[in-house]
Amino acid sequence: MAPTLTDVARTAGVALSTASRAFSDPDRLGADTRRRILTAAQELGYAPRPTVTTAPPTTATVAAVVPDIANPVFSRFVKAAQSRGRESRTTVVVADTDYDADRERETIAGLCARVDGIVVHSSRLDGAEVLDLCGATPSVLVNRHVPGGDCVIADSTQGLRQAVDHLDALGHRRIAYVQGSSDSWSNQHRVGLVRELAAEYGLDLELLGWHTETVDGGTAAAARVLATGATAVLTHNDLVALGLVAGARTLGVRVPDDLSVLGSDDIPFAALADPGLSSIATPMDRAGTLALEILTRAERAAPRAVRLPTHLVVRGSTGPKPTRIRALEVQS
Repeated sequence: MAPTLTDVARTAGVALSTASRAFSDPDRLGADTRRRILTAAQELGYAPRPTVTTAPPTTATVAAVVPDIANPVFSRFVKAAQSRGRESRTTVVVADTDYDADRERETIAGLCARVDGIVVHSSRLDGAEVLDLCGATPSVLVNRHVPGGDCVIADSTQGLRQAVDHLDALGHRRIAYVQGSSDSWSNQHRVGLVRELAAEYGLDLELLGWHTETVDGGTAAAARVLATGATAVLTHNDLVALGLVAGARTLGVRVPDDLSVLGSDDIPFAALADPGLSSIATPMDRAGTLALEILTRAERAAPRAVRLPTHLVVRGSTGPKPTRIRALEVQS
């Protein structure tokens, strides 16, 4: 039997009329009460009747808040969102927060009073705080999961499993992982998965500290990676991986002959690099389209978390475990 609004009210610990307002007149509820009701609806799988139109109207304006528009991952996402917006007569404007949590907080608070909807990609804030900042403004969080909010997540589970399986088949027994920023939800998600997979496959894992999610961050991490004696390394994203390849080359280490390197996101530069970068492909085009579809739907629905699968793309940066570990020469 499908859950009812009464079930939602009971689970959230509110009156039936209060639960109803979360879908029909959310501005009349406090942020905590609204989020508690929406979380209960999400957990129960409750779908309200499509009778009240609360989505952004046609010719609406939606803001896309991203950490770095220069990163091809985010520009690809924005391009897809804008393409979908044109179909629904929705203008998508972009705000770049430069990976700065305070700037993101100020940006969201300032935009929500002026736009009809907001998409926040890879937030550096706590998810509940993002929802509070958005208030009653329809919002979607991308690559950040928070109960009671609409979320679109590129799930690294399948892609990372394929990556670790690939390295294991090539004979690598000691691998390293270069983390992204400490306040990145995606980083935390991937680190947990890598730890589990390394244990499952019986691999030694060297987990390196946080680095900026840029080419420079990868270049700076190269010496540390080589000092671990790992024969293969996975990185938080492709920009870090490309910087790491350049840094390793400067230190006299060849990729993949001496060190296999595997990135994440499969940006266009991955295929153009020399050697081509093996990478975990993330569906940012689909995420951009889906985020706009959720914001512009014809009726208010219970929040949901949509997980999009990832997969491994193998190129020339990964190869068999070397017979002699050049990293030891760098370490000495």
